[in-house]
Amino acid sequence: MTTPDTAPESAPESVRPHGAGVAVLSDIHAVLPALEAVLAEPDVRAADRIVLTGDLLAGPLPRQTLARLRALGDRAVWISGNADREMAAARPGNEPGDPMDAWAAGQLGPDEREFLGSLPATVTLEVPGLGPVLFCHATPRDDTEIALVDSRPERWAEVLAGVPDAVRTVVCGHTHMPFVRFTHGRLVVNPGSVGMPYGRPGAPWALLGPGGGAVTLRHTAFDHEAACARIARESDSPSAAAWADTYVRARCSAEEALAAFGPGDGRNTAPGTDG
Repeated sequence: MTTPDTAPESAPESVRPHGAGVAVLSDIHAVLPALEAVLAEPDVRAADRIVLTGDLLAGPLPRQTLARLRALGDRAVWISGNADREMAAARPGNEPGDPMDAWAAGQLGPDEREFLGSLPATVTLEVPGLGPVLFCHATPRDDTEIALVDSRPERWAEVLAGVPDAVRTVVCGHTHMPFVRFTHGRLVVNPGSVGMPYGRPGAPWALLGPGGGAVTLRHTAFDHEAACARIARESDSPSAAAWADTYVRARCSAEEALAAFGPGDGRNTAPGTDG
């Protein structure tokens, strides 16, 4: 794996190989060192499209992260997440509830907030071998809805009910835990969170294709200790060091995250369950 300090420059468009698939990066949360590490991956540098499935700037280095993402040009496919939507709408007295998100929103100018507010909730792209693929943040119908790898089939039927029949693959983010699940005749892919992973440090993402439509969950290792030091040094947020210590070092386990998110999918009130 390459690291931000040793990564080569991105290949010029004229020499970048084509037909190399679609890279999916979700929940970057303005962790620029993690983003740089993923963008340095050969398969990301070669990808025809880089789909950004929301919650991109709610974190310690928002403006720097936005500049790096914009530098991707027309390779980037932008999708709004709940944090992006809340940051776009932020005004005095109407700040996001999370302190870091509120601080990050305050770092953005009117044009940057307007850009965030213009992002679509879903995008459907034709991917070789997979056909039309729907990309969203949480679920196709709601940017805060919870659906997990172990959610009951009835839950998945609910959240996928409005998806067109032609779409057989749905890619989502939001819960920060990578998984691939086949349910109700559709493949559901969650690439995990680039900036706020649960379970282990590093940056998870996904690659769709190339060729026969394979779906691969990927994990980019990088020097997370150096990343924490850089965030503390370069961010103006007073809580940047503590935030990075918790999230970039991935101090929350995947099991703890599942326990916290689980009730949000309605499992405790489903027929035939306890509670």
